[in-house]
Amino acid sequence: MKSMTGFGRGEKEMDGHVFTVEIKTVNHRYLESGIRLSRKFGALEHHVRTILKEKVARGKADVFINYTNHSQEQGSIWLNEGKLEAYLTVLREQGKAKGLEDDLKLSHIVQLPDVLQQEEESENIEELKPLLAQAMEEALDQLNQMREKEGAHLKQDFEGKLDTLDVLRQEIAERAPFVVQDYKEKLYGRMQEYLDQDKLPHLDEGRLEAEVTLFADRCCIDEELTRLASHIRQYRQTMEKNEPIGRQLDFLTQELNREANTIASKSNDLEITQHALAMKNVIEKIREQVQNIE
Repeated sequence: MKSMTGFGRGEKEMDGHVFTVEIKTVNHRYLESGIRLSRKFGALEHHVRTILKEKVARGKADVFINYTNHSQEQGSIWLNEGKLEAYLTVLREQGKAKGLEDDLKLSHIVQLPDVLQQEEESENIEELKPLLAQAMEEALDQLNQMREKEGAHLKQDFEGKLDTLDVLRQEIAERAPFVVQDYKEKLYGRMQEYLDQDKLPHLDEGRLEAEVTLFADRCCIDEELTRLASHIRQYRQTMEKNEPIGRQLDFLTQELNREANTIASKSNDLEITQHALAMKNVIEKIREQVQNIE
């Protein structure tokens, strides 16, 4: 179980060629990647995305790739004679006009912009491709270690919240059978008051039993409690899977909330209503956190 938030860094060097890769990820419904790579390595962008998809299933990933070349193959340095002549002409003319001594030295000349230029050595993309892949793998391994650590904390928190839901479910299940009995006793009590006050000619037992049966059917939450227990059990089982489970947990969270809502709407009992609302509060906290699961 992994969080979608994390950071990883990888650096690999070979014969003076160095790739440094940094990857950071945050929550996102799908996998969305932004690759920042030097233009001369643009042909490797698809390769980078392929490696990323193998290790990251969901989240917004920003990948920063830096390349430096410390090898001897740095390209030739050449003197831009045209620039040099132009600089010298202007400087000497201005020196004569203003009566300045001509003290130009080599150290001055090489500091003039664009006088010395370096021809960039073309890189062998195919030879450097494995090196970049190694740096990517190192960064992704570090990223996923962080994501797994955060995922373990979230799992522990979910386990506690699921325990709370299960306790509330059991308390509702224990209270539910008494709701109909309480309603029946209150209904008979009110009818008896009317009889005592001569407001009713007689007590229609059949009619009262039919009313009680209708009430019992209307407020029955046995199915909701059974499904709630099943969803809690599935939640625990899903968290043990060694695969991306964020969407599955999000769906189960919605189902938990659906059952809690139905129990609250059917309830004609204050104690059950309070327990159902407490359930909804716990489920809402789960829903907020489950958005961060890959």
